[in-house]
Order: sequence, then structure tokens, then C-alpha cells
Amino acid sequence: MLPDPKTHDKKKAGLAYWAHRVLEECDKANQDFAPDPVHDLRVAIRRCRSMADGFLSVDPEPAWKQMKKLGKPLFGTLGDLRDTQVMSEWVSRLSEAGDPVRHFLLHMLSDKELALRAAAQEALRSFDRKRWAALNAKLARRTGKVPLEGSVFQHLALERWMEAHALHRQALRNRTQAGYHQLRIGIKRFRYMAENFLPQRHEKWASDLRDLQDALGEVHDLDVFRGVIREHREIKGEDRERWQKKIAEERQKRLDLYREKMLGKNSLWHLWRAELPSGPSLEKAALDKLRTWSSFLDPDLGHSAHVTRIALQLYDVLSQHHVLNSRPECRRILEAAGIMHDVGRSKCTDGHLKRGYRMICKLKPPLGWSDEELRCVAAVARYHRGGLPQTGDSYFVGLSAKRRSELLPVMGILRLANAFDSAHDGKITRIFVEQRDGILNVYGQGLEEISPAAERLARARYLLEATCGLTIRIRPLPTKPAASSRIAALTTGIAAGS
Repeated sequence: MLPDPKTHDKKKAGLAYWAHRVLEECDKANQDFAPDPVHDLRVAIRRCRSMADGFLSVDPEPAWKQMKKLGKPLFGTLGDLRDTQVMSEWVSRLSEAGDPVRHFLLHMLSDKELALRAAAQEALRSFDRKRWAALNAKLARRTGKVPLEGSVFQHLALERWMEAHALHRQALRNRTQAGYHQLRIGIKRFRYMAENFLPQRHEKWASDLRDLQDALGEVHDLDVFRGVIREHREIKGEDRERWQKKIAEERQKRLDLYREKMLGKNSLWHLWRAELPSGPSLEKAALDKLRTWSSFLDPDLGHSAHVTRIALQLYDVLSQHHVLNSRPECRRILEAAGIMHDVGRSKCTDGHLKRGYRMICKLKPPLGWSDEELRCVAAVARYHRGGLPQTGDSYFVGLSAKRRSELLPVMGILRLANAFDSAHDGKITRIFVEQRDGILNVYGQGLEEISPAAERLARARYLLEATCGLTIRIRPLPTKPAASSRIAALTTGIAAGS
């Protein structure tokens, strides 16, 4: 059963509220399928489906797709009915009582509406309410894992903004019916993203977004209406021309409103973009998106966070001493691989390396990332343990020889970092690093000189040694205060976990 929406959210928001609202609106619409109840039911279903669209990019839970699929037939059938009802409203608005075309169109649309009401009634009967409630009760518990107004939803909103803005440019260039229709859908998706997940921004944008969506929606309605007039040969030539002129005038008014708000230096596009991530905040949002996706799959987030901190510390030390060519791109590939290296364990531990590689490769790259970079992340995560990488491995397919050589030391770093916590017990709480006489000394706090962990570390260091040409010694952190203080002083500011 769904949580009580009154206790779940007092602001008429959230999945639990809208999923429960769908069930309530089903009862209202079923009485006579009048325009308002039909509209309200479609809005409630659409809110749930748009929330599913938002979470699908960060939460791999299959129930999101199942919920969308469950509501689709009813939503589509109600859409056909709603379109017919809206068309009847347009006929009444654009004509006077004595117009013979008005009488013909209203009679034709009335017959169509009766048939569509019967279809909607059947779709409502077939709608599995118990399944709907069960799915959304499960999903509502998952939504709290991603905070509203957080960087993840800001990233997703920026994706929607970019998609809509590209459709805006295309529509103004082509000026076709299909172009304006796609633009309407793009702005609608951006609006729903803000409405559901960025409530503070939406509060400022809501009025303009609503006006724009209404204007473009009415342009679409009028385009459909124009097609209806054109199709029916029963309408005489002069009557058809008169109605086409009315439709064109109303359509142009709405396009003028759109252009007024969306063109020039004061365009709303600029206003919205300014309040979404850019520069360093966009880079952080992209990593947060990957981290959120991983959090739904990784059975030990503490381990992955610990390994990532150690890996980045090793990378920074090696970069500072010019042991490897430091590039921001390589560092973020390493960080993403550390975050996601254990996602393959979501189902079982056997074969998790290959499974994790495939899962990461299937992801849509976040903004600022390329498909190739994400494949690099997948390859680095693939070799965080297990057999050593070979240049002919299928995991390197599509990567240049230069790219492969860049990745090998990055793989070595993650491999060594993972070995510090390969038992997932957190016994080695932090590391300190120093370079002396051409040797990289890595001291582990909590590491025992002779132990399974020390043995694993001795094996894991090989790839990094071989690719960097540097001897690595791994030792427990000295227990004598003076020695410990000297090492800590040499590595101030780069200790893992500090």
C-alpha cells in the first residue's frame, strides 16, 4: 500500500503523493470522463512518469520502467480523448452559434468523443491499481536517496535544458509544424524536471514555463485543427479558407508570445542557464551523478570511498614528483573508476569485474564526458584486481595505443589502492606517502608487517612499478612517535582520509 500522502508530503509533491493522486483521479474520471477529471488524471500520471524519467538515469531499479509501462496504455487512451475534448473547445472559441461549420465539427467530434470515452473506460478497467500502488510504494522509498535541489538533479535539468535549447534553434530555423511540436515536448520535459526536482528554481520559473508550454501546446492544437479542416471535404472552399485564416491568426499570436520571451539578450534561455551548473560545479555534478548511480548498486560504499581517496592521494603524489604525466582528465577517470569499481557486485561477486565493465560502458556519459572517457573508466575499474591487463584485451577495443599506455599506470594506482582494503574491513585507516632516493615509500596506518593484507599489497604494486619505472615499498606506519611525525610532516595535506 502507498504511504499516506498527507503524512508523506504536505506540499503536494513527491512520488507517494502523485501516485496516490492517480488512484483518486481514476475514481473521479470514471464517473463521466468529463474534460477536467480527464485532464487531472493525465497530469497525475504524467507527474509519476516524469519522475521515473528523472530517476531512471541514476537508479537502475527495474520498477521505474515497470511503473511507466503500467501507466502508458491508460495515459495514451486518455490523451486521445483529451485531444478531442480540446478540439471541441477550440471550435466553440473560434466560431459563432450560427456557423454551419461549427455545427458540423461539433457533431463529428461529439461522435468521436463517445467512442473514445468507451475506450477510456475499458483502459481504466484494465489498469492494475494494486500493482500501481505496490510499485510506487517501493519506488517512493528510493527517492529520498537523491536530495531535491542537489547537484544530481541540477545536472539532469541542464541536460533537459540543452535538449530543449537545441530544439528551439531547430524550430526557429525550420519553422515546421513538427519542429514546434518537438520544441513543445522539450520545454515540457525541462519544466517537469524543474517542477519535480528543483522546487526552489521552479518557484521562480513556473509562470513563464507554464505560459510557454500553454502557448506551444495551443500551437500544436491549432496545427491539428488545421489538419482536421483540411481533411473534411464536406467543408466548402470559402468556409475552409475562412477557418484556416482564423487558425493562422491565433497560431501566430502564440508564436509571437514565444519569440518575445525566448529571443534576444533578455531571453529566458539565458536566465535558466545561469542558474544551472557550469565550470567546476558542472564537473562536480557529473561525478555526483556517477556516484549516485553507483550508490544504488555498490554493496559497500564505505570501501569504494576509502579506495578512491587512497587512489587520488597516490596519483597526486606521483604527479607532484613527475613520475607520471599529470592530466585532469586522467585524474577524473581514476576518481570515477574508484567510485564505480565494485558496481558489478550488485548481484553476486563471481564475475563482477566483467559485469561491472559492461554496466559502466552502457551508461550515458554525463555532461563534459565523452563515450571514450567512460570506456576508459570501465577499463580501469575492470582491472582493479584479478589478472593483469594485456594490450590485446577486448576491454581496450576502440582505444588508441597512446590512450592505452596512459591508462596502465592509472590501473596500477587503483589496483594498489584497492589492495589496501581488499578485505573490506577498514583496518588500514589511512596511508602516508614519501619519495626518498628514487623509492616511493607507502606507509599504512593499521597495516601489519606480516599479514594477508601485506601479501596482497606486495602483489598489487607490480603493475604500478612496471608502468612507472619506480620501486614501491609498502610498510606499516612506524609506531615510534618521532618516525611517525617525520613521515606525517613530509606528506602534510595529502594523507588519505584527511
